[in-house]
Amino acid sequence: MELGVLGPLYIRSQTVVSAPSAPKLRNVLAMLLVHADHVVPVSSLMRELWEDEPPNSGLATLQTYILNLRKLFASATGLPSTTITKEVLVTRAGGYLFQSGIGKLDIHEYHTLVAAGREALSTGDDTRGVKHLGDALRLWRGPALVDVPSGRVLESKRRQFEESRLVVLEYLVDAELRLGMYREVLTELAALTVENPLHEAMHIQYMRALYLCGRRAQALEIFHQLRASLVNELGLEPGAPVQRLHRAILKSDANFDAEVRADRPLGEIVGSSAWGSARLY
Repeated sequence: MELGVLGPLYIRSQTVVSAPSAPKLRNVLAMLLVHADHVVPVSSLMRELWEDEPPNSGLATLQTYILNLRKLFASATGLPSTTITKEVLVTRAGGYLFQSGIGKLDIHEYHTLVAAGREALSTGDDTRGVKHLGDALRLWRGPALVDVPSGRVLESKRRQFEESRLVVLEYLVDAELRLGMYREVLTELAALTVENPLHEAMHIQYMRALYLCGRRAQALEIFHQLRASLVNELGLEPGAPVQRLHRAILKSDANFDAEVRADRPLGEIVGSSAWGSARLY
């Protein structure tokens, strides 16, 4: 059984892909999956479903949702309901626990690959780092939890996952640039800077890639687009790293890339805060 939250919510069993159609049932499933192998308190599930105003029948309704999910897991795995209750979706004191060992959960695969990529980059193995980080990003099928109604906890998790994805993208592109893959990254960076018009680090990478491809005028144009967005939206000038890169490009400084890389120590890469567990209480 495969389960996914990095895009539309899904459960895959052999060739069959399914997920609950009822919005609140999807909400409960998503809560259990993003906190896999940890007890999710009943109070958190109730709050996620109904905020601070659960109906009088809320607890009974939640229990019905759990029963329906157990039936769904039984159908997907072919295991008897008693096994699902004891080993997959388990009742614990004060809450419920989804044990991920029964299947393959994409967010766990993502974390494993990112950790492997981080390890490779820390040892200077950019080729291996690019492979692992690229494999991690290919697990994404769209925005995280895109078809799940989000309360406070799920929205927090969604933002954590999306922020992690952006950080991983930054470091993947950094490694690709170190490997001389200047032209290969241009298309992706063009799209990313349009999607994130205030993201200075991505604009730095786009400027670097353009300059290294001999497209100095376009690199300067990207700087002016970024500056206009920051001034118009936030009343801010670009930060010091962007300003230094701009000056280096203007001067055609041969050492500009080494200076830019010094502004971005490896220790920044996808630290635990990028996907740390949201508090449930």
